[in-house]
Amino acid sequence: MGYDLILTGGRVIDPSQSIDAVLDVAFKDGKAAAVGAGLDQTGATVRDVSGKIVTPGLIDLHTHVYWGGTSLGIDAEDFCRRSGVTTAVDTGSAGPGNFMGFRQHVIEPCEVRILAYLHVSFAGIYAFSHNVMVGESEEVRMLAPGDCARVADENRDVVVGIKVRCGRIASGTQGWNALQMALETAEETGLPLMAHIDHPPPTYEEIVGALRPGDILTHAFRPFPNSPVNGQGALKEAVVEARRRGVLFDIGHGKGSFCFKTARAMLANGFEPDTISSDVHTLCIDGPAYDQVTTMSKFLCLGMELGDVIKSSTETAATAMRRPDLGTLAPGAVGDATVLDVLEGEFDYEDVKGQIMTGNQRIVSTGVVLNGAWWYPTDAEAGQEAAE
Repeated sequence: MGYDLILTGGRVIDPSQSIDAVLDVAFKDGKAAAVGAGLDQTGATVRDVSGKIVTPGLIDLHTHVYWGGTSLGIDAEDFCRRSGVTTAVDTGSAGPGNFMGFRQHVIEPCEVRILAYLHVSFAGIYAFSHNVMVGESEEVRMLAPGDCARVADENRDVVVGIKVRCGRIASGTQGWNALQMALETAEETGLPLMAHIDHPPPTYEEIVGALRPGDILTHAFRPFPNSPVNGQGALKEAVVEARRRGVLFDIGHGKGSFCFKTARAMLANGFEPDTISSDVHTLCIDGPAYDQVTTMSKFLCLGMELGDVIKSSTETAATAMRRPDLGTLAPGAVGDATVLDVLEGEFDYEDVKGQIMTGNQRIVSTGVVLNGAWWYPTDAEAGQEAAE
């Protein structure tokens, strides 16, 4: 039938199909078309990725990319090029009062795919900067479940869930009220909820205890206070029960929500994250989070298997959003792929508490296929890098 693009010679790791082998990956008409050995290259653009790793397009399940509309928004296209992300999921930057601006001025013009969790707060995260920090959920009059449900229903093609931020910083004394309103909105729309957690109140146990199967707790490996483990490194029973019930645990690294001490304790207890995400925004893009592949690298160096790290940023992230067309190279899926390299050496990684971990591996992105076409680096960019 002929293909438009073929990546040849790479090690294909696609957890959704239990594939880990050196194979070709073909794309046609913007879709994934085939994975196999010795695919017919007649008429196709062929890129040799020998020695590299080819995965489904990486999904960063927690980003803030309402650039220009909120003070925490970063440029999605620049970020996605550098970190190998093909789907950036914005988590609550916009609420029902400003979502259409986000859609018209950022989501629709952007080449990279942007999906969104819509904030139950009317204006989303509107006051988040170095100089101003006002919790958008701390004033009950800012919470707009009715408007949120309506806007979510009107934008089902890009809205994949409801977002709420709970905790002393984000919701003040309204923490429990904000969570309850968000849960009711998620129930009304039939969408999953992503809940942020920071300092108590509410407690970690109260939040995960309220979440439903398929809902997501982000910042799940945060430091004390509101850590998922106690001071002796044991898992809190509410955490175990929530996973048993089907609640998903997302990293959401960000500026203050991931530490090595918690991560080591969780992994030592056999509790790996369901999804790895960066929570990239203006206050953490220059550290300590940086980007998606750096966040993934931290877990690789903490002992997670490479295939599980990739699964957490592809198949499981797509499942969390109920988007089976993403996170896979299966024929007919969206034609996204990421080309990765795993460098060997000594690399310093920082958590949000300023602790440094020296690892011996780093995941880097060397190429992106978006909607069936080679997107980054362009031939001109690749030539310039080679010259340098």
